Amino acid sequence: MPKNALSKHIVDRAFTAAQNSLSDENILKKHQAIIDEIEQADQSAFELSSASLAGTHLSLSDYLAAVKLVIDETFDHEVWVRAEIRAMNTKGGHYYFELAEMDDEEQISASCRATLWRFRAKSVLAKFTATTGQSLSAGASVLVKCSASFHAQYGFSLNISDIDPNYTLGELAAAYHAMKKRLSDEGLLSINKKIPMPFDIREVIVIAPEKAAGLGDFRAEADRLAASGACHFHYHHATFQGNHAPDEIRRALTLAMESFIGAHRGLPDLVVIIRGGGAVGDLAYLNNYELAALVAECPVPVWVGVGHEKDSVILDEVAHTSFDTPSKVILGIESHLTNITHQAKDLMAKLIKNASSRLSAASQNNQRQLERIQRSSTHAIVLAKKDTLYQIKHLKSSSKYQRQQLNQQLSAMVNRIKQSSLTAVSEAKKDSRQHFKRHQSVFQHTQKLRQDCRNLQSLILVQHPRRTLEKGFAIIHDTSHQAKVIDRARQLGVGQRVKISFQDGHAIAVIDKITPTANTPKTTTEETL
Repeated sequence: MPKNALSKHIVDRAFTAAQNSLSDENILKKHQAIIDEIEQADQSAFELSSASLAGTHLSLSDYLAAVKLVIDETFDHEVWVRAEIRAMNTKGGHYYFELAEMDDEEQISASCRATLWRFRAKSVLAKFTATTGQSLSAGASVLVKCSASFHAQYGFSLNISDIDPNYTLGELAAAYHAMKKRLSDEGLLSINKKIPMPFDIREVIVIAPEKAAGLGDFRAEADRLAASGACHFHYHHATFQGNHAPDEIRRALTLAMESFIGAHRGLPDLVVIIRGGGAVGDLAYLNNYELAALVAECPVPVWVGVGHEKDSVILDEVAHTSFDTPSKVILGIESHLTNITHQAKDLMAKLIKNASSRLSAASQNNQRQLERIQRSSTHAIVLAKKDTLYQIKHLKSSSKYQRQQLNQQLSAMVNRIKQSSLTAVSEAKKDSRQHFKRHQSVFQHTQKLRQDCRNLQSLILVQHPRRTLEKGFAIIHDTSHQAKVIDRARQLGVGQRVKISFQDGHAIAVIDKITPTANTPKTTTEETL
């Protein structure tokens, strides 16, 4: 049994100290003093009390009731406790927490249950949300004002009466600086800033909350640019609030890049991440290392506009360019397009001036060349006319001679063709008569063969085994070889089984005796028989 339960005097002292304390620090000091007094209690008195209770047996409920008495009388006041929310759920307006404390190795060193009752929950959570800009959720580091409670059936727990939102904001700020240092150590703070801006911004991926006010401000100008064909915007949506916001933004950005690369076979010119302003705590969801690393390692420049003038998130640190608001992001795009338009106009003016100068010089040179060509062409035309007349006369005379030569060659060729045709026809007639005679001979031979086939067919039908059986004869087969017909006595052996086929059936017989005819030569087997 604990020493606390043995000293009612000490319990009374603790109760009085709790009531008279003016601050939480005094309460802690009083508790420490009580503990010291317990440790310094008279050991003999403790042993005496223990001896008097040595024969006493307590029920579990009695023992736990004593524990409850000590806790209720010793820790009936409220103190501020630092902890991390490991789990959280609500039922009937009450909020139930699992609080824990982590050691340096991220292992749980202490944990207990806690309850925020319905009659306090509304005001406490409203104050927390208004100050931090985010709802209370698992994973948050909190400073809670609570008192100890013990129940014989449900065990130990804390009753929460208040939560300090400023402590949570301080934890968020510390986490922000630690994250920034990690990104700096890994070289991620400036990697996206070093990516050169494209000369022209044609394709832009936009990640923003759906139907957000900041997106509306952005699209007011973006739609005008898109309508003019100056720029194309590809919108993808994700929530920017809640613990799941970083994961959703990362999924949206990854999906947007994969979809664009698959559709366009290339990278976009720019990625824009925008969101309307809000409280610092509301933006704290965006202070996520994995999201910041993904933005930093994006292969194209990333412009962000996720807050107002006084708000800053880790994305502002790693992005290529950071703007105060979504409206300024689209103005930045428009300004970039305006600058390259002015550059293009200036370049075009220089090109036109240079081209005009060159065209003027070329025109003067062309005029001089044209005059020289006209003079030389007039002389060339006169000479060409003379040459043409001479060529015409020469062609007329030569064509007449060639026509006569061709007529003579054509007549000779026609005569040769006629003579060769007559010779070929004569030989063809001779060959036809010879082929006709051979065909007649072959036809007669074919007729004879047909007659021979009919005779053989008749003979085969007469000699068919069925005809033989119908005449009263029988056919003998070897039973071991059904297809073998026995037509000689010397093919048989004594004791051999044979199959005898008749016209109307079959019979199996065993050879008992073999008697060859006198004029049949005897084989070695027959002589033995």
